[in-house]
Parts: sequence; structure tokens; C-alpha cells
Amino acid sequence: MEILNELSLSLQKGNIKAVQELVQQAIDGGIEPRTILDEGLLAGMSVVGEKFKKNEVYVPQVLIAARAMSIGAGMLKPLLADGDATAAGKVCIGTVKGDQHDIGKNLVKMMLEGKGLEVIDLGVNVEPERFVQVAKDEGCQIICMSALLTTTMSVMEDVVKAAEAAGIRDQVKIMVGGAPVTNAYCEKIGADVYTADAASAADAALELLANQ
Repeated sequence: MEILNELSLSLQKGNIKAVQELVQQAIDGGIEPRTILDEGLLAGMSVVGEKFKKNEVYVPQVLIAARAMSIGAGMLKPLLADGDATAAGKVCIGTVKGDQHDIGKNLVKMMLEGKGLEVIDLGVNVEPERFVQVAKDEGCQIICMSALLTTTMSVMEDVVKAAEAAGIRDQVKIMVGGAPVTNAYCEKIGADVYTADAASAADAALELLANQ
């Protein structure tokens, strides 16, 4: 549908005004809200994610596109009937205890939302028990952790152990990322997935959910 293609392109450019107008036109034209979300907004964000992975666009463009996505999705939210608004999955995300860095975490959050996942953002300096408690209370299938400092990445292992102690380790996948983190470290602490960038993290999360 031409209007959905236009919507996708406007979102990729981060043109908020055009996104708002096109979402409204699509609604007025009787297009299903879920179709507008999937084939317009999410399709556009998916292209941005792929380009980001290939270094064809950079953080500022991703942030602008994500903002447009958020505003467009906000317009659709009241129209998505409860039964129709099921997210592809639920994730909680945060930067680990002792670490105040959030740019990487925020990018991952936006990429996850761009894939249609529901994301609970715990912020920065998050205690291991809080990751686990929220995952348990909210029924999250994935815990995503970020660390930018070598001194704080050891907390990731505490989160894995806390999930084991709470008896939910077999129900929740644990993803890790951040500058000092490696795949070898991910394996060493018993986490499930390490990714090097935000777009790959979103793809990996979808893969984990598809295999559950």
C-alpha cells in the first residue's frame, strides 16, 4: 500500500510531522491499526536498524527515527484492541549496578521496540535482584544487561546467579552487551547471548523468542 510505504520512508528520515499526518490518513482511510504499525512504522524502523548495523546511519539518525516511531505508535495505541496489541515478547533492560552509562542501553531499547517488543526500562545502576524481581513480576522472557566499565561488568554474573537462586533461570534468557563485554565473557558467566551492537541485539532477542 502506497501510504504505508510513504510512512515507512518518512519514519526512516525521522520526519515526525509527516509520520503523524500519514498515520492519521491511514487511520481515516480505514487501514487496520495493526497493519499501519507492522507495515508502516515497524517496517521503517527495521530498515533503520539494518542501516545502523552496516554503519550507513549513525546514532543521531536512529534516535530521531525512534522518536518518530514512538509518536506514531502512540497515535495507534488507543485503536489497537487489547487482543490485537500483543507484543512479540517482553524484555526488561538496564545498566548494571555501579554503572551510570545509558546511551547503549537506550539504543538497544529503541531497537527492541522497533521490532515490536514490549520493553521495561529499569534505567542505570540496577541491582541484580531488581532485574530478577521485575522479570518475575512482569513475566519477561528476556533480561538485557549493559555495562560500559570493566569494573561493573562482573555484576552481570551476579544477575545470572540471582536468576538461578530465584528459580527463574530456565524461564528467562539473559543477554549482555557493552564495550568491555565479549562473547567469551558471556559464556563464562552462563548468560545466553552477547551482541556487539544494538541492531544485532534486537535481532538476537527475536530469535530467542522464536525458539522458546
